[in-house]
Amino acid sequence: MPCEPAPRRLERTDGGTRVNFSMRVIAIDGPAGSGKSTIARRLARRLGLEYLDTGAMYRAVTFAALRHGVDPADRARVAELARVIELEVDETAVRVDGVDATVEIRGPEVSRTVSIVAANPAVREEMVRRQREWAHKRGGGVMEGRDIGTVVFPDAILKVYLTARPEVRAERRAAEVVGLDYATVAADMARRDAYDSGRATSPLRQASDAFELDTSDLTIDEIVEDLARRIDA
Repeated sequence: MPCEPAPRRLERTDGGTRVNFSMRVIAIDGPAGSGKSTIARRLARRLGLEYLDTGAMYRAVTFAALRHGVDPADRARVAELARVIELEVDETAVRVDGVDATVEIRGPEVSRTVSIVAANPAVREEMVRRQREWAHKRGGGVMEGRDIGTVVFPDAILKVYLTARPEVRAERRAAEVVGLDYATVAADMARRDAYDSGRATSPLRQASDAFELDTSDLTIDEIVEDLARRIDA
C-alpha cells in the first residue's frame, strides 16, 4: 500500500482573492545527472502521486523555438512562444503543439541550448505558472527540477536536494544521451552547472530547509525508501 503523506494546507492570493489549497507536494531539486528523474518517478509511484519533470517543460520550449526558427537568445520571441504553445508533459511522453517531442528534447541540439531558454525570466514565469496549475489540479505531486523547493513550491511537505560526484553524474548522462561521449557530456554539464547556478532568475541552489542527499553510492530503492520514511515521520 502506498504511504499517504499528510496534506499541507496552503493559502495563496490569486487576483486579490485568498484561496486555500490542500497540497501534497514533494520537491526534488538538483543538477543534471544527480538522479532526480528516476528517483522522483519511483517515489511518486511509491506514494501514489503523479509526477512532473519540470526540466522537460523548458526543453519543450527550447524545442519549439528551434522548430519555429526562433533564436533561443531572443528573449521576447521565446517568451511569447512559451505563453502560447500547447504543452503536454506526462511520465511517458512530451508533446508540443500536438507533436511528440519525447526523443528530440533530449537530443544534443536542445541540450546545448536549453540553459539559455531556462534563464529567460519571462519563460520561467510562465513555466512556474503552469507548474503550480498542474499541482493545484492534482492536489500535489512529486515535482523535480532546479527551483521547485526555492521558487515553485517553497511550502512543499518535503524538499530534497540531490547531488552526486561530477564523474558519476557525467557517466549517468552519457548513458542517456545517444551520440555523445563522456568527455563531451562532462564538459557540457560543467558549463550548464555554472550557467544555472549563476543566472539571475531562479538559480540552481539548495533550499535552506531541504534535505541534501548524495546519490553516488546509493541504490534507487535505498533512496526512495529513505525519502518515503521522511515523509511518514
